[in-house]
Amino acid sequence: MGTVKDTAGDIVPGAAVVLQGSDPADRHNEEANDNGFFSFSDVRPGVYHVTVSAKGFENWTSPALTLTPRQYLELPTVKLKLSVVVTSVTAAVSTEQIATQQVEIEEKQRVLGFIPNFYVVYDEHPAPLTPKLKFRLALKTSIDPITILGSAFVAAIDQAGDTPNYGQGWDAYGQRFGANYANGLTDIFIGGAILPSILHQDPRFFYKGDGTVKARIIYSLLNPFRTKGDNGKWQPNYSGLGGYLASGAISNLYYPESNRGAAQLFRTFGVDVGADMANGLIQEFLLKKLTPSAKNRQ
Repeated sequence: MGTVKDTAGDIVPGAAVVLQGSDPADRHNEEANDNGFFSFSDVRPGVYHVTVSAKGFENWTSPALTLTPRQYLELPTVKLKLSVVVTSVTAAVSTEQIATQQVEIEEKQRVLGFIPNFYVVYDEHPAPLTPKLKFRLALKTSIDPITILGSAFVAAIDQAGDTPNYGQGWDAYGQRFGANYANGLTDIFIGGAILPSILHQDPRFFYKGDGTVKARIIYSLLNPFRTKGDNGKWQPNYSGLGGYLASGAISNLYYPESNRGAAQLFRTFGVDVGADMANGLIQEFLLKKLTPSAKNRQ
């Protein structure tokens, strides 16, 4: 017989008590009553162990007990220890959350601290962009004050070169500014958001940063022609090239008639591809050094 309590001295009712003899068949089961009390009767002489178990507590096992004929044995109070529950918590961060955090970092990338450099990936383990993030980058770039000032600057150069054929004067400059900004807007949204979302491609430049100079040059020059898919694998850059063609085609709606047509379209396409190749080289070998927030990453 005996009483089951916990280490604080509180009674543990309902505990399962097993009296096990050396013979597996010599087994007796009892349950502690509401007062934690239990007892066994009609037990044959022999060597026994008492095991007590209760939910939320560690099992308790007595030392070997030797029972002789007509012996009355009272166990000291059984004190059960609370069981130690180890809970393993795994913090799962979704791919979209990781991509969002990386885009937030990219949106702070500025050459010399003020020129947008949002479409470059310096992270060694980039997460694929969701369509929402692709449009977010496109919008962020297109409405940036420096982007707008860049269009105004190029319009001034075109004004000096009298191209496209809008003529001269402030009205002509306004048309050139509008055309330049529209070119960039259609290119970035079609080639950087719409097509990448449809074709599951990533519009960003993935900084290499290692390998031989020759390997890095080849890598950079291939930038207009290949890109990473959302699956992380390299594939033909249908999005980027399609964006250049679409932007050139749309420009026929607002360019002077003398600057329209297939020849102008493919000439513009060639210029865009060449500029993209040059941009890849500059990104790979120069701009990281001039982008304060990116200097310490790779």
